[in-house]
Amino acid sequence: MLGCVRIATVRQMAQVITGEGADGRSYVRRAMAELAKLGLAETNGKDGKHQIWNLTPAGQKALADGNELPPRPKAGTGAKAVRAGFGPHAVAVTDTILAYTETVLGGRREYLTDWQVEVNHAIKETGLSFNADAVLAVPTKTSEVRLFELDNGTMSRAYLAKEVWDYERYAGHRVWEGARGTIGGTYPFWQRHRYTRSETFPRLHVVLAGKAEHLLETRLRALTAAVQGITIAVWANTLPRLQRGEPWYEIGVDDPHRRRSRYPEPVGR
Repeated sequence: MLGCVRIATVRQMAQVITGEGADGRSYVRRAMAELAKLGLAETNGKDGKHQIWNLTPAGQKALADGNELPPRPKAGTGAKAVRAGFGPHAVAVTDTILAYTETVLGGRREYLTDWQVEVNHAIKETGLSFNADAVLAVPTKTSEVRLFELDNGTMSRAYLAKEVWDYERYAGHRVWEGARGTIGGTYPFWQRHRYTRSETFPRLHVVLAGKAEHLLETRLRALTAAVQGITIAVWANTLPRLQRGEPWYEIGVDDPHRRRSRYPEPVGR
């Protein structure tokens, strides 16, 4: 689990490894203490009263050597994020992953290995660069991909809206392809260089957390207004609603034709 989500509390790990209605936190505490003695795991901070655990570099290497996960050579341990004060945000991302796995994916815990966190999306030519908080690649025939952005109540409403619009700017960027001297053509950057098996730009899921539920609902309404007219599929929810299995709000619809007209075509060679 820590190899996928990088950061988790004992409560979150117990939620995954114990049966319904059981409380395995004592077992997890003992197991993490043993891993810490072996130098494979460590704790660098707390979320409230709860210690936040992550693998050490040695722990990640041991996991990779065991072929338990797909190779993720650039993945960090998460320790720096905790020490920098981003522990509560990372814990909320893990809560989102667990809630989505439980309520949308039917509690199928094998899907946890199909998540990645802090996935960079960058276009060198435009200078656009941002990290998706989590990406889910469900192993279906179409290699279905879902993007997740979490606000833990720390961003201004304007900045949160800007982050969502960044995904549209990423989706709208096109590249020219063709041999020199030929007519060639343009293609979406993401379809050639990132999500090559996806037929449509992956749906973005925005999850709001970190505040009282009535305040989260207010932020959700404000976000809906701020992204009106966006040309990518955007679904939004609050973390409490997601944990209860309540429906998502569709606040953006994928429209590749209108998106193409919104962004300039690249110049051919």
